[in-house]
Amino acid sequence: MFIRPASAILALLLIAAPANAAVLPRFDHVVIIMLENHSDLSIVGNRNAPRITRLAFENAYGSAYYGVTHPSLPNYVAITSGNNWYSNSDNPTQRFDHRNIVDQLEQHGISWKAYMQSMPSAGFAGNFYPTADPDSALYVVRHDPFMLFADVASSPARRNRVVPLGQLARDLRAGDLPQYVWISPDICHDMHGMSGPQCPYSDDAALRRAGDEFVGRWVARIVSSRAWTKKSVIFITTDETTYNGNKMTGGWLDANACCDAPVVPKGFKDFPQGGQYGGGLVPMIVISGIGKKRFVSNVVHNHYSVLRTIEESWGLGYLGMAADANQVRSMWEFFRL
Repeated sequence: MFIRPASAILALLLIAAPANAAVLPRFDHVVIIMLENHSDLSIVGNRNAPRITRLAFENAYGSAYYGVTHPSLPNYVAITSGNNWYSNSDNPTQRFDHRNIVDQLEQHGISWKAYMQSMPSAGFAGNFYPTADPDSALYVVRHDPFMLFADVASSPARRNRVVPLGQLARDLRAGDLPQYVWISPDICHDMHGMSGPQCPYSDDAALRRAGDEFVGRWVARIVSSRAWTKKSVIFITTDETTYNGNKMTGGWLDANACCDAPVVPKGFKDFPQGGQYGGGLVPMIVISGIGKKRFVSNVVHNHYSVLRTIEESWGLGYLGMAADANQVRSMWEFFRL
């Protein structure tokens, strides 16, 4: 039996490595909350993240869950389209003309909406807000995968489903929660931070507290709403591991990888040794009425696994790397089947 040495909280939980897959139930709602730039053990068990720690302890936790790659933007694209599409860049002008989760959802008549904190209006087409300076903006398009897809950004009807976070409170009160929900906190509440004074990179403890409060508040609102059902599920994760300035990995704690992470050539500017350039270990918390409690999985997963799990539950077919059942496994062991 494998136990990762570090956080005492993980040692207290049941660890399981299932051998055979099972059929997932059909989820009523799926909610994804994406945080930023923190490893699993920099959050779970940290005194500045008590709410997230409690959610990890009480629900189902993935102790071997990885970001797909570095930096942020390609992880957001990967979890919503099954590939990073050869991007290892945060360049906000990138757009991706590829089939994505929105195409699948609409093809199957499944409702969706993406809620973006500090976005000024539905379908906002700018790369940054409220300032054009990427180092002091709160909303950044690199954390909004939907506006990165050409067939979403070019469609008024689709853009109108990418909305400011405030609409989530109204939708919850009205019992009108879409079946697929994406939530991106802004730079000051996703643990990322900025060079400006509002939430400086240098105060990581404050960033963790802000992200922890955001998650605790919105999870409580969602699970106490009339939209929440036994077969609804919340996935909470971060895009990639901790940023610490490591020049051998593009600035991140490590580039550990799994599950069809991209391979870069030797001499690649951000990963000189070359090889599989992964996003490192990150937290994964699964909250559901049919989810296991006080459970830890040590099965290897990454962001492609979340996509595959949703696709499997709703019978959508598989996008990109999510189709590779040999490498990318659905997360069925997190649920009581």
